[in-house]
Amino acid sequence: MTRTPRRYAVSLHLMGGQTELVHFPTLEQFQQWYQGLVNAGVNGGFVNVPLGEELEGEYLVVRPDAVIGLRVEPQFSSIDDA
Repeated sequence: MTRTPRRYAVSLHLMGGQTELVHFPTLEQFQQWYQGLVNAGVNGGFVNVPLGEELEGEYLVVRPDAVIGLRVEPQFSSIDDA
């Protein structure tokens, strides 16, 4: 039986050593956001990072070249902070 993730936790590793944890409800939404990150890097602009379902309409704004790494982790359980 295949499990379906409830959401995806994405750790953004930024220049300067900061790490931001954001959540996407589906992998497709993450992929759409990531494509915007890649395209914004070519143009030298900024990209909005949605802060999650709990903070609807709130964003972290970063320069695409400041993102030096990503970690995408599916979350299956309803308790993530155990």
